[in-house]
Amino acid sequence: MAIFQNPLWGFELTYPDSWAQVSNLGADGFAQNVEAFDPVSDVNEQAAYMLVRGEFNGKREAIAPLWSQHISKLSIMLGAKKLGASPFSMGGANGFEAEIQLPKKTNRRLWAGILARDTIILHFMVSHKKTERANFEPHATKIISSLRFLERIENLATNADNLPLPRNYALVDPVSLIPDVKNVERWQAYAGDSELAALQAFYYRELPQHGWEISEFIPFPNQEEIGFARLRIHKDDLTATLGILPTGEKKLLGQIVVMYD
Repeated sequence: MAIFQNPLWGFELTYPDSWAQVSNLGADGFAQNVEAFDPVSDVNEQAAYMLVRGEFNGKREAIAPLWSQHISKLSIMLGAKKLGASPFSMGGANGFEAEIQLPKKTNRRLWAGILARDTIILHFMVSHKKTERANFEPHATKIISSLRFLERIENLATNADNLPLPRNYALVDPVSLIPDVKNVERWQAYAGDSELAALQAFYYRELPQHGWEISEFIPFPNQEEIGFARLRIHKDDLTATLGILPTGEKKLLGQIVVMYD
């Protein structure tokens, strides 16, 4: 079995060695054939697959309304009839699951689940032809059953003050992210292409693991007229503000700035 680890959302799954794993557009996909994720492939329409998508629940909202919203959106988008939900627990997380009744002409089966643990919500979706249920469902079930939440990610890069850095984030001039920045010598900035929501989950989990205490956390979006996520942090004699700035299309991506007091 192969091991998949999402270093931002902080979860791990195992899946068959022969399967394909693709991460794109905020979702992690698993399938028996990599062409299942190719939008122009003839195989795509027929292929079976499983998707996992993370969501940051910084306000720790009740999961039941979130589940209703999720299922309603899926049902409208797919022209399906939703079925009653059942309680769903895995890996120390709790939530709901349901099999969604699709139009008969699709000849496909769709299962959806949602799990919540602390500030993390994971959305699961499994889709396959009805005739492939006996072949695909046991594998998908094993993958989901292998879910494990990680206390920390090993071997992360850090700056000189042991501030953890997400993978593929590079040091840049702070002025490139905040053009009107003052006292630039007090700032550090890092640019990359990860989801802003996932970066919030990353820092909420990893900062304490690296000796930093979070004294204030204002998640984004917020109702305090702050256009970014803000964490006030301190370690030993250091105090800093870490900001995660929304960028990119629909401002879904995040860039990192740190200002030391």
